[in-house]
Amino acid sequence: MTNKPETKQAYEAKAKAQIDKLNAQIDEMKAKAKQAKADVAINYYKKIEELSTKRDAAKVKFQELQNSSEQAWKDVKVGFEKAWNDLHGAFDSAVSKFK
Repeated sequence: MTNKPETKQAYEAKAKAQIDKLNAQIDEMKAKAKQAKADVAINYYKKIEELSTKRDAAKVKFQELQNSSEQAWKDVKVGFEKAWNDLHGAFDSAVSKFK
């Protein structure tokens, strides 16, 4: 099997799936926050707000990726991956605090 370089379309599909999965996980955190005691709920909502801000930044980078040309998408990919890694790190941190 040859190791073909990743296409822009394949990368976009993978990135969109990751964003959709994270959106579902944020929704799950919101549901847990509604059921939590007041002091815990405040912490949930602070983390949800932080995650939402970082998610929005990743979405902007994803839109830039979608709008980039075939020639430029690999450069835009670097910005998206930085935003995604920042978001993913924040999510992992939030999840570990609420276990």
